Amino acid sequence: MTLVMKHININAGEPKMDSLRVSDDASKEVQKTPNRVSLDSMVAKIMHIEYLYPKTLPHMTIAVIIVENGFALVGKSAPADAENFDEALGRRFAYEDALRQMWPLEAYLLRQQLASPETQDQPEPEAA
Repeated sequence: MTLVMKHININAGEPKMDSLRVSDDASKEVQKTPNRVSLDSMVAKIMHIEYLYPKTLPHMTIAVIIVENGFALVGKSAPADAENFDEALGRRFAYEDALRQMWPLEAYLLRQQLASPETQDQPEPEAA
């Protein structure tokens, strides 16, 4: 399978993500503690976004997001009818799909930190 790659500069602005913003804003409204994974905190961790378009499926968009620790998240989107393909929407939906995968990972990390706050300030044990 051959892929066509396009790179974007993440400093040029994030793709439009209305549905994620609506959910994040609703969560913020009912927040009772400072402990919450926010959309902005996740976006701030993104170091690189790459969009791929498989030659055998050119109406499919694959977003590869690399976060600051080097972890990769993959999102995808494709219309049921290839005639309905729109590149901007494909990018948006693939990006949102990848970010949705990041949310539970960030929630797990936050929960882990909340469960053992005394370990947050301790240095890492040295390797033997």
